[in-house]
Amino acid sequence: MPQGHYLGLTFPDPHLSLDAASGHWRTGEIDWSEFKRVLAGDGPCNRQRMHTRKTAHADGAWVREAALAYAAKRGKHAMNPAHAAE
Repeated sequence: MPQGHYLGLTFPDPHLSLDAASGHWRTGEIDWSEFKRVLAGDGPCNRQRMHTRKTAHADGAWVREAALAYAAKRGKHAMNPAHAAE
């Protein structure tokens, strides 16, 4: 927690406090319904993350196509003894 405070972060737990006796940070109850909802894909950044993933996949299509074309070409060469050593 001290590192987060040093960086200027805020924590959304109103019950967050330092236990002076133990030196440990104490937190409030976890909202398990929210936790399960986020794990199911309904988190605050899920749509952005999925959009970024789909865009990256689409943008990389040419690499996959080129790799398949190269593999197919190399496969044809491997069948031809004159090119087997390449």
